[in-house]
Amino acid sequence: MAAPTRKKKKKKIVGGGKKSEIWEGCGWIGGGAGGVNWYYTDSTTRKCEDMLSVARRPLSAAVPVGNLLGIHLFQCPDTVGIVARLSECIASRGGNIHSVDFTYNPMLWPRDVLRTDFLNLSQHFSAQRSTVRVPDLDPKYKISVLASKQDHCLFDLLYRWQEGRLPVDINCVISNHDRLKDNHVRRFLERHGIPYHYLPTSPGNKREQEILELVQGTDFVVLARYMQILSEGFLKAYGKDIINIHHGLLPSFKGGNPSRQAFNAGVKLIGATSHFVTPELDAGPIIEQMVERVSHRDTLQSFVVKSENLEKQCLAEAIKSYCELRVLPYELKKTVVF
Repeated sequence: MAAPTRKKKKKKIVGGGKKSEIWEGCGWIGGGAGGVNWYYTDSTTRKCEDMLSVARRPLSAAVPVGNLLGIHLFQCPDTVGIVARLSECIASRGGNIHSVDFTYNPMLWPRDVLRTDFLNLSQHFSAQRSTVRVPDLDPKYKISVLASKQDHCLFDLLYRWQEGRLPVDINCVISNHDRLKDNHVRRFLERHGIPYHYLPTSPGNKREQEILELVQGTDFVVLARYMQILSEGFLKAYGKDIINIHHGLLPSFKGGNPSRQAFNAGVKLIGATSHFVTPELDAGPIIEQMVERVSHRDTLQSFVVKSENLEKQCLAEAIKSYCELRVLPYELKKTVVF
């Protein structure tokens, strides 16, 4: 396996005159059969990404019969030899890197040995993060979904889950708005055995303790147009990632009624933003954004319709990217999405 070589470097200046660098390179395997991309920022963080983007091609692409696809997210202080050691680890076990994923034979490299190998590498490089997933072997991510009155994002997620297009299992749906028994969402949930919890809220009682009990044991939480602000205490108590969809193009039009704000401002582009939830309202690291052009011919109603379509797509893509380990937060409010 040839050692990776750097192909290009991009630089930018950030606050205080400090340079932040992102390196990108390719290490070609087997005479040009594939490559691996890696990145680091602020000369302190590097990501080796041996993974597949389902949005670009199917999971089965380029995986030999009898082999499995593996995903590895690796973040550590910058030093010489990181990519070389990771590539050597994969090759020494009979694995191979194809484009931006790696494949291996589970008979030659059992799952527990694979985990131990990457753990040893993470300890060697003092990694802040080293996550390994084998989608065909590992359990799907377990999530809870919180929603309010509007159904479009919630039902879109349920439909994608039913079609097998999201690698998650839905633990329950929690809402602060009741839905009748014959509501299409309630019927769907009952048909698939997904619990529905109605927890009405008030300014003095956000029902956070009850929500916290319901989401325990999940890998992350999704806010599918949940129109309540979660307190800092709740975020600390849960301690895991929460992904939100905002019906506006952040950082513009924060808070409520962003479609009306955008309409009144006469914008020519509207959008939707999926981001991690932090104590600061609508200010968490952005995972995905999508936009659509509008004009003076659009009404407030057409703004809302276009915005809802963007919200559904944006939230689904953010969840998929997160589950594929393609999202790497850095510098508190930023992300690298591969």
